[in-house]
Parts: sequence; structure tokens; C-alpha cells
Amino acid sequence: MHIANNKERHRIIPASYVILRDGNKILLQRRCNTGYEDGNYGLVSGHVEAGETYMQAIIRETKEEAGIVLHPGDLRFAHFMHRKDKGEDNERADIFFVATSWDGEVENIEPNKCDDLSWFDKNNLPENLIPYIHKALRHIDEGIMYSEYGW
Repeated sequence: MHIANNKERHRIIPASYVILRDGNKILLQRRCNTGYEDGNYGLVSGHVEAGETYMQAIIRETKEEAGIVLHPGDLRFAHFMHRKDKGEDNERADIFFVATSWDGEVENIEPNKCDDLSWFDKNNLPENLIPYIHKALRHIDEGIMYSEYGW
């Protein structure tokens, strides 16, 4: 006999990120008009939609935000971050991929959400880089596959 459990399951918000590398440089975008970390730099990223894998999500988001096409073979899993935003009652599951090849030319497709899309030397990142992104990049350089942030 199966007993129904009325307790709602714990939910975590899934997001996917890509570190686009060109030699020693990585692509960063400065957020604007989003209501979240506006004025700060982050990676090309986005939420995973229902029925979508993390890889499918970042392929879609990269096309929507930077105008380039990634293929599954272009992506290497680099890091998982279990994150909690301070002051918010939510948890996030962030998957980071690295890509060193793609089809097309990088272009700012969403200027209403991104007022700068630029390449930065990975050893000279902007001071206004989103803190958890900075931590994830450092972990990836150190070969650390899992981290927790905001707890």
C-alpha cells in the first residue's frame, strides 16, 4: 500500500554557465537592467528550463546571449557549485562548462541585459566580477570539481 506524502519536495534552482576561452582570455559580460548583480561582470549563463539538460541550456543561452553556436563536443564539465544567495530563501545548483571552440563570432545579442561583452586576461579580471563567479573560476583553475558558496 502506498501512502501519499503531502510534504512538498525541496527545490533547487538549476543554472548553467560557460567559460569561453581564447588562449589566456575569457569572455565576461557586464549585467544591466536585470535586477540581479547589475553593473557586475559574469559569465554567459542561464537557468535550465523544464525538460532541458544543463548542456542543452548552456548551448541555448550561448546562442541567445553571445550569438555563437556550441556543440556538446565543444563543452567540458569543469565545476559544480551548490550555492545559497544571502538574504534569499533559495538554493542553486550551478554547473560550469569550459569551451575553447565554437561556431560563429562573439556578439552581444542582448544589449538590454548586457552593456559590455569583452575578453579579459584570466590573470587580470575586473574588480566588479560577481564574487561566486570569481570563486568558481579559481576552483576550476585549481582542478576543484565541487564547491559550496553562501552557506
